[in-house]
Amino acid sequence: VQLQASGGGLVQAGGSLRLSCTTSRTMFNAEVMGWYRQTPGKQRELVASITTGGTTTYANSVKGRFTISRDNAKNGMYLQMNSLKPEDTAVYYCNLRSAWGLYDYWGQETLVTVSS
Repeated sequence: VQLQASGGGLVQAGGSLRLSCTTSRTMFNAEVMGWYRQTPGKQRELVASITTGGTTTYANSVKGRFTISRDNAKNGMYLQMNSLKPEDTAVYYCNLRSAWGLYDYWGQETLVTVSS
């Protein structure tokens, strides 16, 4: 499975960006797609996820500011990021995994930089 992430860039604090992740196939049952981020010296952390059934989960730090969504017709997953803060600066990755832990696929990184 191939995942292609895009949409990162440089934005001022308070601004918005939309990340996109396109997969080479549609989601199957019992799968989860998500966005993760990582900064130097820190572990990769989950930002938001969405299940095949549409259930979403968010990190506390982004609740109310970020929205994850998907478009099955386009094999796409998106992360709308509003009210961006400098602490949102990170390398972001999209992920597709089995809910049962059977497989785990990662897209390439996309850099988000938020200036103060």
